[in-house]
Amino acid sequence: MKLKLLGASVVVASLLLTGCATSGTPEAAPVVAAKVLSEPTPHVKGLMDKFQLQNVDYAYAKQAIGNGTRSGAKALLIDARPNPKYLGGTIPSSLNIPDTQIDKFIGQLDKTPKDKEIIVFCGGWDCEKSPIVAGHLKSKGFTNVKLYQAGEPEWTTKNYLEVGTPVMESAFKKNAAVMIDARPYVKTLQESIPGAMYMNDEEMPQLMGRFPTDKNTPIITFCAGFECHKSHVVANKLLELGYKKVSVYAGGLPAWKEAKLQTTAGAKPAAPAAATAPKQDVFVDGVKTGSDEGTVDGEWYKALIVSDKVPANVAIIDVRNPAEYANGHIKGAINIEAGKLSAADFAAKLPKGKVVIINCATGGRAMEAHMKLKDAKIDVSKVMYFDANIKCDATSKCEIKVNEPLG
Repeated sequence: MKLKLLGASVVVASLLLTGCATSGTPEAAPVVAAKVLSEPTPHVKGLMDKFQLQNVDYAYAKQAIGNGTRSGAKALLIDARPNPKYLGGTIPSSLNIPDTQIDKFIGQLDKTPKDKEIIVFCGGWDCEKSPIVAGHLKSKGFTNVKLYQAGEPEWTTKNYLEVGTPVMESAFKKNAAVMIDARPYVKTLQESIPGAMYMNDEEMPQLMGRFPTDKNTPIITFCAGFECHKSHVVANKLLELGYKKVSVYAGGLPAWKEAKLQTTAGAKPAAPAAATAPKQDVFVDGVKTGSDEGTVDGEWYKALIVSDKVPANVAIIDVRNPAEYANGHIKGAINIEAGKLSAADFAAKLPKGKVVIINCATGGRAMEAHMKLKDAKIDVSKVMYFDANIKCDATSKCEIKVNEPLG
């Protein structure tokens, strides 16, 4: 069976019927196309009226997903379809709450503010699942719940989908898609999905010649997980260039590894015990450096963040965009969107007289910001980056997973 990377879309069925005419000559009946809906069916409309649900259009939904990541989305999107459908292809940044398993999945919203904008969708205008889930959310006290009733079928015709591990694994096993790793090059060298092509979003102008010549080639981009926007940047560029079958594996390498699937990281031979010398800790103005060049010691720094004991001489710089920063950041962090600045302009905005520690959501943009300064011959002796997956809520309570060292 040929892998469908873009998931389900509006199905236009045609029936070619043959029969015998009275003259005895077989004639083909005319092609009959199923009606493509452009408004709710009476049943769905009744549910929308019952729960007093506002419907939004594609443009509104597109604006709501922000940069496609979960932290970068401006609204919370909920896919009300069954989980296998969700994993097969959904609107980027969406969570899954199937209408038949609401109690099992609704725990994902335990920390979601009741006034958070939520947009629920499912399989199109005749799909009752989205109004059912939306109605349930309103009954639980959520006050800003809307529908995107055209849902996944319409989205599929206009934009890329986010796919789950089963789709990525199938593409890998069948060699059915070009897989693109959008992380920094040193990260891909450390570990990646076998067969993936390197295409960091920052280097696309120089590397776009590597894209397939056939615009119908299935392509799946990925990077460092649900908070990593790089794969979405590459996916949007592919759409802009006219590629027709683009998807993002938003779980990325972390989800791939969590599923215990094959990666390019091979076993490293252990050095003989006699040749192993104890590593000496190195500090810069009281800040412990990491084993990789330019990094802060991840576990050391994480402990300080969790205990709210980050030294006063440390300036925490969050290099994500303002919307991502507003959704949650490390306490005391200053937002400077490095990706939009030259090295000189970025350096000029950094606090003086302090040790600067740069972070983002997955470590990739923080690393690139540090490299930008270094490549421009700017002094980085007191500038480090935090290589970690970070997810913070609006109260600056953070979940932090330190990434493995590159070396």
